[in-house]
Amino acid sequence: MSREPARPGRPDGRPLLLACALGAEQAALRAGVRAAPSVRLIRTGMGGEKALRSVSRALTQEEYPPGAFLFAGFGAAVGPGIRPGDVLVATEVRDASRGASNGRGGVTGLPRPDALAAALRSVGLTVHTGPLFSADAVVRGDRRAELNAAGVLAVDMETAGALRALPAGLPAAAVRVVVDTPEHELLRPGTLFHGLRAWRALRTAAPVLAAFGSPFSERALVTSS
Repeated sequence: MSREPARPGRPDGRPLLLACALGAEQAALRAGVRAAPSVRLIRTGMGGEKALRSVSRALTQEEYPPGAFLFAGFGAAVGPGIRPGDVLVATEVRDASRGASNGRGGVTGLPRPDALAAALRSVGLTVHTGPLFSADAVVRGDRRAELNAAGVLAVDMETAGALRALPAGLPAAAVRVVVDTPEHELLRPGTLFHGLRAWRALRTAAPVLAAFGSPFSERALVTSS
């Protein structure tokens, strides 16, 4: 029996599973990955449990098992020095649902983020690397200062849940574009303060994200028009 030809994409021929939570994030990413047939883009919905279920379902339904996973979207900065539209490439993800209430427990490491950060900088984005905290609710006020004191740079609500769904050994990354800061907090989760700037940054990042898991060549770093 002849084997099904591998789908182009990662070095081993397997696709990238690219996930986000919100419709606005999906629209920005879709605009940037249209020329990347080796990417499967899914929207999980808000919150860690939805992310866990959606990614688990995608992994079981995928005809071609992914060769890499990346969760991308908007996030919130918890300290000074990061502006709306800046990008965080996570070095680790701290999980509130696994005892990380102080920002230190329940840690999933994401090794070697430097190549991805450098690729994003090469398309003109301001990029930071450091810990990302996945909260179980919107983080405001003094709680942001507590997390920043524990070394966290930004927060979201989905990435840790999504990572819990992955099989061991699958290359993974997390990228968040900052929408709000301690000085200008969101009124509610669905409201995107500074949203246009963050949306444009995510769209610019999308072709780079689509190359995650493949060698970062000049051809992989095609910017969106």
